[in-house]
Amino acid sequence: MELNFSFFFTAILLGLGLAMDAFSVSLANGLHEPCMRTGRMCGMAGIFAFFQALMPMLGWLCVHTIVQTFSAFEKFIPWIALTLLGYIGGKMLYEGIKGEEECACCTRLGLGALLVQGIATSIDALSVGFTIAHYNWFGALVTAAVIALVTFIICFVGIEIGKRVGTKLSGKAGIFGGAILIFIGLEIFISSFLG
Repeated sequence: MELNFSFFFTAILLGLGLAMDAFSVSLANGLHEPCMRTGRMCGMAGIFAFFQALMPMLGWLCVHTIVQTFSAFEKFIPWIALTLLGYIGGKMLYEGIKGEEECACCTRLGLGALLVQGIATSIDALSVGFTIAHYNWFGALVTAAVIALVTFIICFVGIEIGKRVGTKLSGKAGIFGGAILIFIGLEIFISSFLG
């Protein structure tokens, strides 16, 4: 296996494809927290990037060790994503409706919620481990690093866009962001049955 242009191009395309759910959630997070500082934006994008890199590596590891177990688990991925994103989105919706009089800058997603979002948006990336199964461990690691970099950039941009729109939406941003998360969960769930 060579680390050539084709290898990196494929890794970037994988990163772009995998980061779309994380981008949408980042957009919702920016809407929910329009006063977010750059350091927090980097941390949030970093969480998504970490899980988008971790999941393909776990999938690759499963292919090389416990394929039967992963195959049995794969059918539950849409249910897990729907549950996690539905919970976080529902919570954001509830808080947005209940606390509309509060300043949007006062609300903040906790680390636990961000970790749940990171897992929920990246769990489908486990199956990428099957597509890179023919790579050696170093090739899989480089692919995961490229996916992480692409995800970080895309999520950072998503948060920034969400912040700019969220400032304009004021108190309605939490409601809108929660609705986006629920929609993403439903999209992952429904598309798993159609594909």
